[in-house]
Amino acid sequence: MFTKAKTFFQESMEELRRVNWPSRQETVQLTGVVIFVSVAIAVFLGVLDMIFTYGLEFIIKI
Repeated sequence: MFTKAKTFFQESMEELRRVNWPSRQETVQLTGVVIFVSVAIAVFLGVLDMIFTYGLEFIIKI
């Protein structure tokens, strides 16, 4: 059991050394893209929510 665990951790460390990690600049840029897209989607959904809310209130008042 311990040999399997040892082998697993050795292979995991070996695999992590082979990973092509992004540079700091790439990480900052991609984080900015994710934040921008998240905010844009939130604004879009908020506007749709307001439109549907006002529409339903208009229909209910009739």
